[in-house]
Amino acid sequence: MLKGTIKSLTMAALLAASAISAQAADYSIRATANSNENDEDYDGLIVFKNYVESASNGAIEVELFIGTQLCSKGAECLQGVADGSIDVYISTSGGAAGIFPYVQVLDLPYLMADDRVAEHVLSGDFTRTVRKMALESSGDKIRLMTIGNTGGWRNFANTKRRVQTPGDMEGLKIRTVVADLPQELVKALGASPTPIPWPELFTSFQTGVVEGSKNGITDIMGMKFPDAGLKYVTLDGHAYMGALWWMSNDKFMSMPAEMRTIVSDGFSQLQQATFASPKRKSIQAYADFVAGGGDLYVPSPAEKAAFKDAAAPVYDWFKSNVDGGGAVFDALTSAVAEAEAEIDAGRAADIE
Repeated sequence: MLKGTIKSLTMAALLAASAISAQAADYSIRATANSNENDEDYDGLIVFKNYVESASNGAIEVELFIGTQLCSKGAECLQGVADGSIDVYISTSGGAAGIFPYVQVLDLPYLMADDRVAEHVLSGDFTRTVRKMALESSGDKIRLMTIGNTGGWRNFANTKRRVQTPGDMEGLKIRTVVADLPQELVKALGASPTPIPWPELFTSFQTGVVEGSKNGITDIMGMKFPDAGLKYVTLDGHAYMGALWWMSNDKFMSMPAEMRTIVSDGFSQLQQATFASPKRKSIQAYADFVAGGGDLYVPSPAEKAAFKDAAAPVYDWFKSNVDGGGAVFDALTSAVAEAEAEIDAGRAADIE
């Protein structure tokens, strides 16, 4: 009897606390991700929501809209952020390129060597530089809060053959998004860029409309592309799959400084969650790919250098043809050099 009474009182207290918290919310943040609950983006949002609501003692409420409830495409969603109907939205660089073309710098190949370098760079002043550019481009309406990860690293995958050198790419029809930069990269490597909408990619592999793609392993396995004939993956790691987290600047600046600090710290927590999530998920994804008969190839340092050399013309193209390209390229490459120097110094100290 006593145990039941205590349980009832405990439940009542929890419900009362929830009601008080709901009533006490002074600010509401509507956050959306065009993904699903198995995605790294969702992992990040859950961490963000928990941190912000707890740290603000319920003064900030975070509402999550996963999928296409609020919007379905990058331009549409970013317009929602600009007009205030959406407070937080996550995009890939390709999804934001129509409005902020310079964010495609994240898709430039072979600039960041590994997770440690990428995470160092994206946690520092490079992201603040892009934030400033985006605020200027959007008339102070769209604010870049942080850059996380959404799927690990992009690697070349195909249905035809093992790719060990740039020459093995010759003639392959590689799926790209409808954006200039990835198409320029594919052409530089001797393959044929073929823009295909993501939902059509499985069927396109089956029918031979495309023979390859540039995706992370979790996307490959999540979409069951091996069932459509995708059998070869080369771990060239040509691009870190950056996730750009945008927020309505009007909403952010409408909060007092202590609330803005909590939101900013929440995005730092989110970033760390999205850095970690793909690492864990990719372990099983790679194991499943190989177990299903997939061919997983790791290029040697010399082979990877050959890919970088072949892709080098894309850097000049980007700086010459993308608005803001030169400035953002310099910002990224400088940040990478600083990160590598700091990491190397720390590594040397750690192994003594």
